Amino acid sequence: MSLRGGDPAEIGGYPLEARLGSGGMGTVFLARTSSGRPVAIKLIHQQFAGDDEFRIRFRQEVAAARRVSGAFTAAVVDAAPEADQPWMATTYIEGQTLAQRIAAEGPLNGAELRRLAVGLAEALRDIHRVGVVHRDLKPSNVVLSPEGPRVIDFGISRAADQQTLTMTGQVIGTPPFMSPEQLQAPRGVGPRSDVFSLGTLLVYSATGHGPFDADSPYMTAYQVVHEEPSLDAVPSALRAVVEPCLDKEPEGRPSADELLVLLRDLPADLGGTEASATGTGRTRDVITEHHFAMRATPVPADPAGTAAGPGTGSSGTQIGRRLRRRWRPVLAAAVAVAAIGGGVAVLKAGPFGGSGGDGKGNSVAAPGVALPAGFEPWRKTVPGGRADIPDELRCVARGDAVFCGGGGVVATRISATDGSRVWTAKSPGVPVQGMHLVGATDDTVLGYRFADQDAPQGPPEEVVAIDADNGRELWSVASGAQSQAVAGRSQNAVVVGSAVVTVNASNSRFEARDAHSGEVAWKTSFPADKRCAPVLVGTQLLAMCATDAEVDALEVRHPALYPVDRASGTLGEPIAVDGPAVPVGSADGTLVLLQAHMEGTALAGYDGLARVDPASREVTYASLAKTYEGTPGMAGGTVYLSGQTGRVTALDPATGREKWSRQTGVEGASGPVAGTGALYFSSATGRVVALAPKNGTRLWTTDPQADGLTGEQGASPRVTVAGRVAIVAAADNTLFAFDTRKPPKAD
Repeated sequence: MSLRGGDPAEIGGYPLEARLGSGGMGTVFLARTSSGRPVAIKLIHQQFAGDDEFRIRFRQEVAAARRVSGAFTAAVVDAAPEADQPWMATTYIEGQTLAQRIAAEGPLNGAELRRLAVGLAEALRDIHRVGVVHRDLKPSNVVLSPEGPRVIDFGISRAADQQTLTMTGQVIGTPPFMSPEQLQAPRGVGPRSDVFSLGTLLVYSATGHGPFDADSPYMTAYQVVHEEPSLDAVPSALRAVVEPCLDKEPEGRPSADELLVLLRDLPADLGGTEASATGTGRTRDVITEHHFAMRATPVPADPAGTAAGPGTGSSGTQIGRRLRRRWRPVLAAAVAVAAIGGGVAVLKAGPFGGSGGDGKGNSVAAPGVALPAGFEPWRKTVPGGRADIPDELRCVARGDAVFCGGGGVVATRISATDGSRVWTAKSPGVPVQGMHLVGATDDTVLGYRFADQDAPQGPPEEVVAIDADNGRELWSVASGAQSQAVAGRSQNAVVVGSAVVTVNASNSRFEARDAHSGEVAWKTSFPADKRCAPVLVGTQLLAMCATDAEVDALEVRHPALYPVDRASGTLGEPIAVDGPAVPVGSADGTLVLLQAHMEGTALAGYDGLARVDPASREVTYASLAKTYEGTPGMAGGTVYLSGQTGRVTALDPATGREKWSRQTGVEGASGPVAGTGALYFSSATGRVVALAPKNGTRLWTTDPQADGLTGEQGASPRVTVAGRVAIVAAADNTLFAFDTRKPPKAD
């Protein structure tokens, strides 16, 4: 809706475009960053600004939202909890809320309902893992984005409508979706309260009404505390999962991790009538699978015949009640059975304790590749600049030295032998998602630094040069941030030989400097009315550019590539490319791009390939057999796509033909990284899979090493290979290294 009279024109330097909605605590506006990215800004009502208690709570909510910023929530972009009128900006998630969707089209069913259930359970899992309890999970706080459901509003702007119950003068939730303990003892609410709310939300999604609906919020609250839920209209398979979530006692409910296992064992279309039915070809969240496989024990025989399963009764509610009494051992056994012969393939242990080799004891790495003297597997955590922001590093190797950076770390030097830290340069500000280390030369490491939010007078983003030997800062320069909008990836600076090429702060030109001294070699303005990002094809530097109008509209459909003379910065004639297109790598001197399939401004996958030869200026195109989703990458002249469900597909960049496709147990992986005889893919959890380049045969897989998000798309590779050593970056600045001939044993 349009802005109203009295609405501000801008908040915190962000020009406002529209009013998205208003609630009891604040108003939400649509705005844009200077790079054109849409953001949602929640402005707290003026009457609360002078309330000290409210300000404390708001600061806590901002901190909570920052902690959970990830694949299933709206990432925090900026915030000013101490402003005269407090506000917080998050990424704008396009899509209807669940409440709007059901009001317009009725209840969900089939695969759509199952996707929602699994997506929300994944969101709760990641929210709870950072120590946050949402406390207000309801249909209006779930956005159905093209990428899946997103949970929003961590208590900052609660709706003040007739469905809201007030106790002791404070809004504490929405009765149809609240847990009994929220209504009885709100101060003692824990994570399993959110599980109860999720159960009510799934009933609402499947039927259009809640399990405790009544004529007034007070009667609804009474039924939540004292009455059994109404589940007759819920599909029986889902009902068996939902019912334990609605146990009156928190300890009787599954955790979010445990719930995820139950949900992923549901039929693909929720069309069956047996609660124990499982869909074929399902994939399982690898963290959850590992968590339960560690606890797996056989289920003892049930002499009373009460185990849930086919033929145990015609009533889904009866099945659900039996499952509610016995869901923990049933879960453990289900995982054990799946590991033996179900939907998750498990390789036999190799000779080095991993899953590895080819089944005949052959190792992945060639025997002649040596380890660093004295090497032992290690695991380290690199402290970042802001303790409340979970980061994820990226690394490059130079002999025994490993240089990493990203998030709250400009750069750090680690020993490949034992993981000891030589030096670290920290970044004080809030990192940009997907922006990590720039690169390294023989004597210099280059990273990004983000301005401290408490010192807004500084440049928001800088490229910083660090002496590789001692960690001393050599120079820094303010940097622009257009690469994501123009090229679909966060890389605003590149290392070219002994130089670094950056985009200036006003996004109007390239600047080339000697990486160590910072001496400017040349400056080149962008073509008129265009913004550009640097792209490398081997040692050839290109400028990928788009018009201001397309960048501002987030619809770059007609990009152009300009060859850049490395000595002078002079731009060659433009080469037009059909877009949207994302550079993924080079093959035989050509730049390979994936053509994006867009639904509005949302990426739905990739349906074509383009190859650009800068020398001949020739552009060739190839269509893909279907639209492939996932994170793109390239190695050895082959394009790879890693899907969120763990499937890796290899594509020929010349023809678009599928070479092979392999289901792995690593969801949301990035890669590939080429080692000797293997390709490595890894997720934010630190789970690594090694595949044979020729046919995708799985050589080995490791267990997770950190609690990371598995739903991220577009991430850059997390594995760095130094001879026989794999250095892996995982969530929360976790780094670990192992011998690729002796990968960590997968339980």
